[in-house]
Amino acid sequence: MKELAQLLNAMQQAGVIRNYAVFGAVAQMRYTEPVATLDVDVLVAVPAPDRLDILSGIYEFCATRGYPTEGEAIRVGAWPAQFVPAFSPLTQEAMEKAAVADFEGAPFRVVRADYLAVIALSVGRAKDFTRILALLESGGTNRESIRILAAQHGLANAWQRFESRFLNE
Repeated sequence: MKELAQLLNAMQQAGVIRNYAVFGAVAQMRYTEPVATLDVDVLVAVPAPDRLDILSGIYEFCATRGYPTEGEAIRVGAWPAQFVPAFSPLTQEAMEKAAVADFEGAPFRVVRADYLAVIALSVGRAKDFTRILALLESGGTNRESIRILAAQHGLANAWQRFESRFLNE
């Protein structure tokens, strides 16, 4: 993971990406027990987001440094990394407000637990609901933080349905 942190920071310093934050299952592990995952999901902001080949700069940067592609992912050490352009105001804000963790001396931007929960709420799959419950149970976030953030991003009704279904006994 340190190698990925170093690569992401190098991409940012070189201007290939403007910003990044790890999200998904790997980010969740910062707040909860380990979960099974096959790859690392990385939110990115790129300099020219309106281009059709939005991720080409990332693939080119990685290729020149010996990181091979594996389908849509790029192999960085033991991990395939999947780069996902920030796709909504919620994911953009989550990336901007990410926590900076220290990974063996390398800064590593990780989406905060409250944003992970609300992103999961916005997607709404069974495994996303499990993620929200795990984040709440771990104390990584709380119901009020999720409620406020969900309301700010037009997901108040989705949060009310989630609470009714899973939290109000």
